[in-house]
Amino acid sequence: MAVISSDVIRGYNDIMILYMLWNAPSYGYEISKQIKTLSEEKYIIKETTLYSAFTRMEKNGYIESFSDQDAANGKRRTYYRITDLGRQYYKEKCEEWFLTKEVVDKFTGILSKINLTK
Repeated sequence: MAVISSDVIRGYNDIMILYMLWNAPSYGYEISKQIKTLSEEKYIIKETTLYSAFTRMEKNGYIESFSDQDAANGKRRTYYRITDLGRQYYKEKCEEWFLTKEVVDKFTGILSKINLTK
């Protein structure tokens, strides 16, 4: 099965993380698990990538972190929630993605017209 290179998707990790936080706060492991599931295992976000994104987005005011006790096992976890600024950033990044996809589609749509075996 083909997987997505982390180099290709790096600029859009924020979209995935913010999407996961849109309706409710969550914690790192759960977010990475949801990304893996939603992408049908075509993309697995690395732990270092995820926590670097958390740090950067929190610094920029897109998310907030807070500590809470997990009801299931009683462990303290760091949770993250999206801010209003993060919601706006998410919308801007989605618009950027659609434009990027439109441009790249111009070049990848040719695959059906050319012989790639040459």
